Order: sequence, then C-alpha cells, then structure tokens
Amino acid sequence: MRRVDCIAALCAGFFVSQVLAQAVPARPGYGDVLATAKPADWRGVDVENTLYLDLPAGRVVIELAPAFAPRHAENIKALAREKYFDGLAVIRSHDNYVAQWGDPDEKNPRAVKSAKSKLAAEYSMRFKDAKDLPPFARLRDVDGYAPEVGHSNGFPSARDPKTNEAWLTHCYAMVGVGRGTEDDSGSGMSLYAVTGHAPRHLDRNITVVGRVVQGIQHLSALPRGTGALGFYEKAEQRVPIKSVRVAADVPPAERTNVEVIRTDTPLFAALTEALRNRPGPWFKVPAGHVELCNVNIATRIAPAR
Repeated sequence: MRRVDCIAALCAGFFVSQVLAQAVPARPGYGDVLATAKPADWRGVDVENTLYLDLPAGRVVIELAPAFAPRHAENIKALAREKYFDGLAVIRSHDNYVAQWGDPDEKNPRAVKSAKSKLAAEYSMRFKDAKDLPPFARLRDVDGYAPEVGHSNGFPSARDPKTNEAWLTHCYAMVGVGRGTEDDSGSGMSLYAVTGHAPRHLDRNITVVGRVVQGIQHLSALPRGTGALGFYEKAEQRVPIKSVRVAADVPPAERTNVEVIRTDTPLFAALTEALRNRPGPWFKVPAGHVELCNVNIATRIAPAR
C-alpha cells in the first residue's frame, strides 16, 4: 500500500472512531445516578433503633438492625437508657481495622441494672422458612465468604438459602459487639466500628448489630493506639464519651435527621452498576465486578420540608 493510501486509511479510521465515540453515550457515574434520586428513593432511620454516640469531636449516628440481632439491639438500648456509656471512652483504634469503645477497666466493668452483662451470641439468624428471611437485594457478583450477598434495608448482609440463614457482614462502618473467647461474653457493653479494610473473616464469629450512618470520621480519624491490637496504653490517649442516647429519647430539635438511600429500588441497582463498571476516561479497564463492601450506601441529612 502506498504511503498516501496508508495516511488516508488512518484518517478514515480515526474519523469513524470519533463518530462512534460520539454516538455511544457515556455511562453515568455513581454521582450522576445519585443526583437523580427522588424523595421516595430515601428513607429515614427509625429513631427507636438509632443511637447517638456523642464525642468531643462530634456525633456518631448508629442505626441498629434488630432483624439480625434482636436481643443485642434491645440490650444496647437498655444500656444507653441506663446511661451506661456516659463517661466511658473510646479505648482502641487499631490501624486499618476497628475503633472500639466501652469501659477501660474491662476486668472490673461498671455494673448494669436492667441490661444484661452476658447474652447468647447472635452471629446469624436462622429462619424456619425462606419467606421469613429479611428483605434482600442480592448482588449478582461472586463473593468468597457467603453463597449470596446483598443488602437488607440498607445493611450489607449475606445469606445461605440452603439453611435459611442470614447475617450482617463486616463492611466499613459496621458496628459489632466486642467479646472474649466465650460465645456469650459479648452483651453490647463494648462495641466497635469497622474503620479499615473490611475484615470479612469475622463474619459469623461476632455479633454485628448495626452501621454508622453519620459521623464515622470521628472514629476512623482517631490517633492509632500504641498498645497491642491498637489499645490506648495511657488514660490521656482515650477519647471520652460524652453520652450515648437512643434517638427517640432525644428532643426532636436536637436529633440528627439522617436519611439512607433505599437498597430495594431500581435506582440502587443503577448505583451498583455504576460502581461495577466505573465510567470516564480515567478507567481504562472496567472491572465488571463489585465487592459487597465497595457498594456505597449513601446517606444524607434530611432536607427541610
């Protein structure tokens, strides 16, 4: 082929590629899809199952999941209503792992009244029939830790349809119950939030009770503990807890009105797809896959109405 013909062919190919690029609309990104959300795509949190952990740096809002850990959710609310946590502290900040709060003197913990100091573990919930399982928006992506993963009312979760078993997973900002070796040694008197890479190996080994829906930065940005497993070695390193309250017990004017994107809608499916195949010129190779803990569950402060 003559040189002039080669140049002409290259130019023609470039022209065709440009036309095709203009003809194929760019895939919307996560932010583009989220911007189309309507009021019905959001839900408020249940104030009876929401906690306010108030720290010197600000408020951490925790939504409890009684469908997955009913006894622990009730016990934690009883502890909050006893003001058990007031004056205790964040006692641990383990790099790329968790932040934990409770009584610094764990060997001689503060006494409780109506709440229980021990509870049988709720690592997962087993249901008699599949129809009794919590609502579930399944991800089609393969997961290495569970037969099926997805979202249940905004909580990342997993299930085994063969045994009708369902459980919450250790994704970022999830809240679990600290325990010792014994299954019944965790009651909610010591809690932690995941602040690093999702430690999914903990799934079904610790009771998971909910998720931080606002203010996770007040835990994830804490200085790392210098002791073993990230525990603070000196009292002055600990972050004091001002109070923990059930949102329903807080005057409406003092509440933090958080809304969570619904995970049972076509909009959420589109959000997930935008994360599965991220658009734009920066991404050269679309992944075609998204991990459960990489699916953002958007939250916002409810707009004034």
